[in-house]
Amino acid sequence: MDSTAPSSVKPSNVRLQLEDLAFGSVAGMVGKVIEYPFDTIKVKLQTQSVLHPLYAGPMACLKATVRQDGLPGLFKGMSSPIIGAMLENAILFVGYRQIQRAIRSYSQTPPEEPLSLNQLVLAGAMAGTVVSFVLTPVELIKCRLQVQRSAAGPRQLIKQIYKQQGMRGFFKGFMPTCVRETGGSAFWFGAYEYSCRWILLHNSDGGIRTKKDLSAAELMLAGACGGIAYNVSFFPVDVIKSRMQISIGPSSFREVAKEIYRGARMGGFYRGCGMTAAKSAPANAIIFMTYVNIQQRFSILFLSLAHSLSLL
Repeated sequence: MDSTAPSSVKPSNVRLQLEDLAFGSVAGMVGKVIEYPFDTIKVKLQTQSVLHPLYAGPMACLKATVRQDGLPGLFKGMSSPIIGAMLENAILFVGYRQIQRAIRSYSQTPPEEPLSLNQLVLAGAMAGTVVSFVLTPVELIKCRLQVQRSAAGPRQLIKQIYKQQGMRGFFKGFMPTCVRETGGSAFWFGAYEYSCRWILLHNSDGGIRTKKDLSAAELMLAGACGGIAYNVSFFPVDVIKSRMQISIGPSSFREVAKEIYRGARMGGFYRGCGMTAAKSAPANAIIFMTYVNIQQRFSILFLSLAHSLSLL
């Protein structure tokens, strides 16, 4: 009788990548549905006129949006970001794991030894750089749909941009998106991993616990910390990015930054920051909790199946 336990079946790298793609996509989709109304308010606050703002604050913007477009107005243009969120999180989680493998190989860190927090932050930053290539066109479409007053949908907008500017038009605002994603993802994964380690250290109850032993509530707490760190850390860059992407004519990072500072000083770079922090906590709590729980459940199912087949 074969005594090999399901847990001893080592998953292949290809299978791990497929898992990250699938589970990251599901987690991203769920998180985006939760955070999207907050994101709509954030973008409207970020992109309003610096000298003559339409909204006094988040609540005023929320009331005006619902009064003008009803509740569906808070979800305007969500189809593009849903796809983007699925791609973003899938690529982030795949990239994060694969870059960790490369770091482990380069540093000759044994498989049983965890990577340092600095190494995990580096892996997160590099994964963010990769995902910025996918995220720039998605966010450009999203931002323009959120602030436009016409009923044009994603398809019409995509055709319009391509007709006027070609493929280059979809990468307007790439530089600030790349800066935000590289730095923000370092904070995202870094704060999440640090929070997990802090929870394990202070709630061990005398036993040895790993990240797999964290409860759903503990995972959500760590995910919320990661989400807040990601959004708040590079918020001024995100404001500049949003304004660059909704402008029709050419605009540079420096020009937009100067315009914001002339109109509202440093406060202009933090319009919608409170709303962003509020929406990032529950959304990212759900993202990490969903990803880890789905991963664990399906991994156990897969390993059990593989073990059963090996006995045939």
